[in-house]
Amino acid sequence: MSSEAPPQVSAPTEAEVAYAGVLGQAALLRDGRLTSIALVDLLLNRIARLDGRLQAFRMVFAEEARAAAAAADAARQNGDQRPLLGVPIAVKDNVDVRGHSSMFGTGSPEPAAADDDELVARLRAAGLILIGKTHLPELALWAATESQTHGITRNPWDLNRAPGGSSGGSAVAVAAGMVPAAHATDGLGSIRIPASACGLVGLKPTYGAVPAPDHWNGLSHAGFLTRSVADTAALLDAVAGDGDDGLTAAIAAGPGSPLRIATSTAAATPVRPVHDVRDAMARASSILRHLGYDAVKRRPPYGSRLSMSTTVRYLDGMAQELAGLADSSQTERRTRRLARLGRRLPDGAVPWAMREGEEFGRRMARFFDDVDVLVTPTMPVLPRRAGCLTDRGLTRTINLMLPCAAYTAPWNGCGLPALSLPIGTTKGGLPVGIQLIAPAGEEGRLLALAAAIEPIAGWLDRRVDEGALAAPLP
Repeated sequence: MSSEAPPQVSAPTEAEVAYAGVLGQAALLRDGRLTSIALVDLLLNRIARLDGRLQAFRMVFAEEARAAAAAADAARQNGDQRPLLGVPIAVKDNVDVRGHSSMFGTGSPEPAAADDDELVARLRAAGLILIGKTHLPELALWAATESQTHGITRNPWDLNRAPGGSSGGSAVAVAAGMVPAAHATDGLGSIRIPASACGLVGLKPTYGAVPAPDHWNGLSHAGFLTRSVADTAALLDAVAGDGDDGLTAAIAAGPGSPLRIATSTAAATPVRPVHDVRDAMARASSILRHLGYDAVKRRPPYGSRLSMSTTVRYLDGMAQELAGLADSSQTERRTRRLARLGRRLPDGAVPWAMREGEEFGRRMARFFDDVDVLVTPTMPVLPRRAGCLTDRGLTRTINLMLPCAAYTAPWNGCGLPALSLPIGTTKGGLPVGIQLIAPAGEEGRLLALAAAIEPIAGWLDRRVDEGALAAPLP
């Protein structure tokens, strides 16, 4: 009989915990190396230390999160085996959380919500702990996260840069290790653009796959921003469909038979990708060849009316949202001007736009008869300068923001799943993403391919330079 003591397992460092992601933190909790209370306190301390510079959070639920963590620890002690029990998550400030207001990036004094949004309720049911609400630009309108009311949210990889939008606060919170994952929404690219800008995985699921409030006449989808493909799969498995592990199993099974992959730098609007983006696409093609896939260049059948149809749905939808605020005067002048354009749309414009989106979906179904996945850049440009929207009027704002969504917006028009995956960096270390698109309902295909690319791309172990976050603001 051996008298040797069992090996001692060292306590994880703050950085190891903060950047462990959803599944990593869940494993630490499950293995007893960490309690949920200790995890929540660690993340709250990081928020207190880092968020003054980054401005990711509009509000933090410190006491509620601690109480939920204590309940999660007690439940685990009593045999509760929910996979994500006790793991914290943030939610974007455009979704109802019981007892708290949603300001939608505005200054409007919105009332506290009486009930949780359906997706929030599912997150709680899965055992996740809500730690706070994240910033967005007014009414989720822009590809940079800043507003007159709430200030400027900054990219943790480069404080001079925006984190993208509109889910920029969620992206910053995850990229800086303040939460392992965050809820996000995507109306024209608002999950994928911040994912690319901040070096994260961002999947816009098939329309309707994840519960979301009706937004912009069906353009908007709900999803998550995470550090890894596996984390995204785990969260979607927890809240979508029957709550099984179908997407996690799809990653484990791999892409299966050799996929037929199309690549394209053509967009629905006239843009030319910058040099760093073209390099990212070249790297993606090289990785695909390394994995044994043949990639053919193939232009998607966008059509001449697609961009106008998504613009119509966007304008009408945001005009309705502005009208629904408690005090619509507490918004930026450019927001009110944009809403006036939405109110002036002729009768029949929105039904026409919806039909155009459906027709594009049919064209894409034929496109996918010959290929399995389409690969494009996520953005043709690098993230804009932090503070770029300050004192800009509507026309200058649109001209600056519109190119950011050139590759992402079409897939909201037809509701197809699209995923942004970090693939490389600029010379200055700023992340650059590629976008993978598949037929409706094929999230498993996207995630399996992304999971095959991910380790070769080499992003999983990258962390922001927290010392740089203490430098004087530009």
